[in-house]
Amino acid sequence: MKKTSSKVRGKRTHEMPAEYDFNYSKAKPNRFAGRIAKERMVVLLDPEVSKVFTDSESVNAALRALITALPKNVKREAR
Repeated sequence: MKKTSSKVRGKRTHEMPAEYDFNYSKAKPNRFAGRIAKERMVVLLDPEVSKVFTDSESVNAALRALITALPKNVKREAR
């Protein structure tokens, strides 16, 4: 097993390299920002779940079926 040295090999600066010097005067507003309504929620699915539920319609259908199966007192608390 190779031991690592605690010495710093080169002088590190906190400046970004020149290729990352962005010109923000040419920046445009995010054209996708308005596509998601305020009352919607974006969630990340685990890979094994996303293999079964491949689109938002299938996820919403499964969640609506689950909601109808819940007892009424649980439904009221969720709202």
